[in-house]
Amino acid sequence: MRTDRLLAGIGKGFAVAAIIVWSIFPIAFIVLSSFKPGRDIFTVPPKFFFEPTFAHYLNLWERWGSFFDGLFNSLIVTAGAAILAVAASSLAGYAYSRHQSRWLAGSVFFLICVRLIPPIVVTLPLFPMVNWMGLNDTHLILIVLYATFFVSLGTVLMRTFIDQVPRDLDEAAVLDGASRLTILRKIILPLAAPGMIAVAVFVVVFAWNEFLFAFIFTATKAKTAPFVLSEMISSVDGVDWGVLFAASTIQLAPVLLFVIFMNRFLVAGLTAGATKG
Repeated sequence: MRTDRLLAGIGKGFAVAAIIVWSIFPIAFIVLSSFKPGRDIFTVPPKFFFEPTFAHYLNLWERWGSFFDGLFNSLIVTAGAAILAVAASSLAGYAYSRHQSRWLAGSVFFLICVRLIPPIVVTLPLFPMVNWMGLNDTHLILIVLYATFFVSLGTVLMRTFIDQVPRDLDEAAVLDGASRLTILRKIILPLAAPGMIAVAVFVVVFAWNEFLFAFIFTATKAKTAPFVLSEMISSVDGVDWGVLFAASTIQLAPVLLFVIFMNRFLVAGLTAGATKG
């Protein structure tokens, strides 16, 4: 029995180690390569000890100023999409949680189905409409698309969190003369804050790294950092891998730090939403 437990523990340890290496290795390779001299990036066997250089970051600043404009655009779009998605998901989640009907019950399945549709299926038919409305190459269209893409998942999550808020609190507030808006603002949303944080984290990670929508609906003014990274790969002068890895490291750092900082809130929120009582 002890031998079986020991072997099971060793197997789990190897599995966890393999998952960690599989997840961290690409990130570590990109970050380390951004500090390596160009000739050492793809050497075989790889060099783990080298003299760091910041030449790639200097070249990025001098040759690809549009990348930093793209970072600023990504920040605007990501913040706007997160705010819009959280607001819409909270209101919809409240409606689903506090009202019961066949139509609402059926529409939950529809929300899940919409979330499973590949983005390209929705994107291409929207392009002529967006072009007609004059919203191409604007922050607004990306904000709306990113928020819309996550409202379905956000609504289901927020309904789960709001379900944990006792209805007795609503009834007591109604007896005290509170309106539905007051109940939502002062009772429901503060108690469901972990869910709002969870939705915000999902939207931020998606919006910061999304490429397809940005590629189709932007050109110059509102193109985001992932779009500029694609331009680096398709550069007519060839791919400068050191500069590309430097840009990837800068683009990765903010969202990675955000997820690390918000991790405890995200885990606490998902745990709270998954329990009853």
